Amino acid sequence: MELTLLGTGGPAGLPRPDCPCAVCALSLGGGARAATAVLVDGALLLDLTPGAALAAARAGHSLAGVRQVLLSHPHDGPAVEVPLGLPRPGRVPDGRELALLTGHRVRAVAMDSGGTGYAVSGPDGQRVLYLPPGAAPAGLGEGGERYDLVLLDVVGRPDALARLRAVGAVGATTDVVAVHLDHDVPPGAELRRRLAAAGARAVADGTTLTVGVYEDVPDVPRRTLVLGGARSGKSVEAERRLEAFPDVLYVATGGTRGGDTEWAARVSAHRVRRPGSWRTAETCDLVPLLAADGPPLLVDCLSLWLTDAMDSVGAWDDAVWADGGEKALRERVADLVAALRGTRRTVVVVSNEVGSGIVPATASGRRYRDELGRLNAAVGAECEQVVLVVAGQAVVLRG
Repeated sequence: MELTLLGTGGPAGLPRPDCPCAVCALSLGGGARAATAVLVDGALLLDLTPGAALAAARAGHSLAGVRQVLLSHPHDGPAVEVPLGLPRPGRVPDGRELALLTGHRVRAVAMDSGGTGYAVSGPDGQRVLYLPPGAAPAGLGEGGERYDLVLLDVVGRPDALARLRAVGAVGATTDVVAVHLDHDVPPGAELRRRLAAAGARAVADGTTLTVGVYEDVPDVPRRTLVLGGARSGKSVEAERRLEAFPDVLYVATGGTRGGDTEWAARVSAHRVRRPGSWRTAETCDLVPLLAADGPPLLVDCLSLWLTDAMDSVGAWDDAVWADGGEKALRERVADLVAALRGTRRTVVVVSNEVGSGIVPATASGRRYRDELGRLNAAVGAECEQVVLVVAGQAVVLRG
């Protein structure tokens, strides 16, 4: 099958009309995107959008051979004049299948928030899944069909991709292409980076995709270190990197701190942000987790792990530090780094960057600052990707 993306943007296109935001201001020329519409083998049109006929012509195609036009949005879309000779747009009821004379079969997939998804099988047996904006499949069961290509709202609904992965509908060889791209994320390098972390990619309007052809999409890094200062957005960045994957184990190293209401509020805010399918473990015993097989790990954070480790070796007492405390801490760090080097799991680790601020006034504060700098450097050396988050913006240091 060949799919031509007549548009890849959100329902209002990108830039949005009359939107003054920074992303819309940047989405000009080659960065502009029309509302998403997909032409399948010149015979099936998924979503009729303004300018579809002109977009097809620019891509070297015609809509003259289209035999079926299907709508995916919860509503019937903007008022669009149906080009002469094009069938009237329609919608397949959830669960029903439509057979085209061209040999394509289209099954309507129920969504969790309105709209209709379409599973398209080509005459050669290849399978494509197309989902509407802001929606995820409902009622998925394991053991269903695996798709060769999936088009969905990766930025707006990363959990939809996680659901598809959880039931095996998206596998290692599935080409995941982001559509319905809106002004939620800056275009260009930042968009490519975020999609690559989810195992997905974006293409320009007018691109023709050949289903089943290998695409060189960057591999999801096995180990990532996310650094940042206080309230920089480092935890959000770390969580974003795994929200398109199911069954993540969130490892909280800070404990509960009974009686500390401010800390409890922080923990609660983190839990609300995380997908409901994630599990949480409150522990600083990271080595066994890294050594075991299992789902991806998100460790938040190394700074608190180090505090616990320094507490346990008596690092705050100069005499204890000199009499074996420093050596004991070095051994703990070495064990952690070795476990990270040997892990088979996907791991995202969060840590604070404290070396660029005010020099601590106490010897113990300076000791902690120095040891955290050494720990970050050792962990970063074992990670395929290292990013520094400043003012909510991720700067890639490695990878």
